[in-house]
Amino acid sequence: MLPGRQLHLRPLLRRQWLPFLTAGIVVLVIALMTVIISPQRSFTPRDDVKVGTKAIPTATRISTPPKPGQVARPPADKYTCPGFSGVETPNPLSGLYQDKFKWSVYPAYQVGNGKGDINWRSNPYNQPSWYMWLHSLRWLGQGIKAAGKGDKAAMARVTTIIHDWVNDNPYDWKVDVGAHEATMHRTNVLICTRQAILSGLKVKTLPASYAWLDKALLDHARFMEINFGGPGNHGTDESIAMFGIGCTLNREPLKELAQRRLARAITEAIDEQGSTNEQSTGYAQFNYSLWGRAAKALKECGADPGSNINTRRAALAKWLVMATDSLGKLHQLGDSEVIDALKMPGHRPAERVGIYDAGYIFGHTGWGEKRPLALESTYSLRFGPAPTLHGHDDHMSLTYTSHGRQILIDGGHSGYQRDKWRDWVHSQAAHNVLTSPGMEGHRVETKLVRSAIQPTSEFYELADEPAPGMTRNRTVLVLKDPDVIVTLDRATAGNDQSFKTLWHLAEGQQVKVTSPTTAVAQKPGDKVRTVLLQIPYNVDLPGDAITVEQGEDDPVQGWHFPKATQKLPAPTVAFHRDGRSATILSLIVPAGSKEQVSYTTRTTGSTYLIDLTVGTLHTTIAVQADGTLSRLK
Repeated sequence: MLPGRQLHLRPLLRRQWLPFLTAGIVVLVIALMTVIISPQRSFTPRDDVKVGTKAIPTATRISTPPKPGQVARPPADKYTCPGFSGVETPNPLSGLYQDKFKWSVYPAYQVGNGKGDINWRSNPYNQPSWYMWLHSLRWLGQGIKAAGKGDKAAMARVTTIIHDWVNDNPYDWKVDVGAHEATMHRTNVLICTRQAILSGLKVKTLPASYAWLDKALLDHARFMEINFGGPGNHGTDESIAMFGIGCTLNREPLKELAQRRLARAITEAIDEQGSTNEQSTGYAQFNYSLWGRAAKALKECGADPGSNINTRRAALAKWLVMATDSLGKLHQLGDSEVIDALKMPGHRPAERVGIYDAGYIFGHTGWGEKRPLALESTYSLRFGPAPTLHGHDDHMSLTYTSHGRQILIDGGHSGYQRDKWRDWVHSQAAHNVLTSPGMEGHRVETKLVRSAIQPTSEFYELADEPAPGMTRNRTVLVLKDPDVIVTLDRATAGNDQSFKTLWHLAEGQQVKVTSPTTAVAQKPGDKVRTVLLQIPYNVDLPGDAITVEQGEDDPVQGWHFPKATQKLPAPTVAFHRDGRSATILSLIVPAGSKEQVSYTTRTTGSTYLIDLTVGTLHTTIAVQADGTLSRLK
């Protein structure tokens, strides 16, 4: 049953028995309705069980308790251990015997006394993710695998540590954010451990000495039943884990509740165009894998996953292909690290550009038809609903690859620790946008006003009100041959502002400002450079119209987080305007290191023309008074 919805028996039954006049018919109708309805009723937070109580909710209660260590009856189907997602890799069995835990770039740390008695409040690096993965128990994976092969010493160690977690973190553990966030991951570890015990001991029934493990699974089911994470990746992961408990312990109400939640979540987590509700390319790819695991779990335990999962995953697969840049990476948007895109054989779209209602535009100059795929240019452009979940304040921002290089980058993802770095990566300042101090901190909707797709160019107009009394408009023209991005940013405010259009460049480049109109970025020795042009459109540029920042701490600027644990200085070029309004016309021109880049301007009537030369290629760009950008040749 969907959260917040319950079946109310009294009105329903009253409507059934009032028309009947005999007691026998009344009894029959009530009996029939009870049989039909009661198996479908599930616990919701409105029931009489409150968080923290010991009462067992409907879905976790059974009429006849099993004997200690035994399930109610042998399950007919299976739930496959989903593994440990690599968290176990740096944690060898030898380390588990010393109670050592290692995650990411942080050194291994002894979290216990060497005998399996763990200090579950350990957080030596003050790192939320480190703490959460400690509580996930996934780091015990190598020991659990060894136990499943009959290694009794490994079995003793991992079950001692897991039992220690159960004893030290009694239900309910909601007040501990690490224990709470890790619940679904830990649930799967408990299931994997249970399977390892059975296979390692070569028995079919869990020995009575491990009855605590089944009780812990039911406590986890109860926790997830009450503290449902909703239709995002957390809630989906929880529902899969809950289904796993139901399959493992043969609890049909748990399986049914998990299926109902999944059935609702799939249409909210992934829309018909394939966009997810996470506002992150990294989480979009994770959701693709997650929903594949959901369908597999349902099928293996005898449930019908229905058609929606496959349909929405197929749409997401196409979305991910469109979101893949020419370097084989996903455009780094929202809480995303730089990651390789999944290979999607047979999913190459016929179109070059994808425009998605959730607020994404992904464009490609081609799919390798006339030049190597790695030498195509690709871009992303953001708009849409206000940032939420894993989204950043990145509306109107572009990312761009060309000539086999990253040209324009996103500030990245610094992890989940609340500090100035996370504040920065979420802010406008970490993105390729027009911003000002007055615009920061107001998360708003941005509209795609219009778009036009041509064989060798694409045009877009975006608009929003980034703060009370302020307007912002960006028009974008993306060219093919030569591969160039043109933007016209316009803004108004009720008081003076320091406006600037920011361009974040990849780490390792050196930027030289050669004039108020021109900056050139190039990695030493590279055969590709990026020319950034600020065209003096209806304005005289001051001498300091272009500035460059890199590796600044206060205020934070000029960084890139390719990974949450990796922070690299990266140049940020800013085009400046001061006043109550701003108009900034920018050209981002990737070119060979020996190719000449030049331009001239002229006016025909009310149309402003830019004649651009990049090497041997020539084009003319028209700028209209209403902001329209177009390619004339």
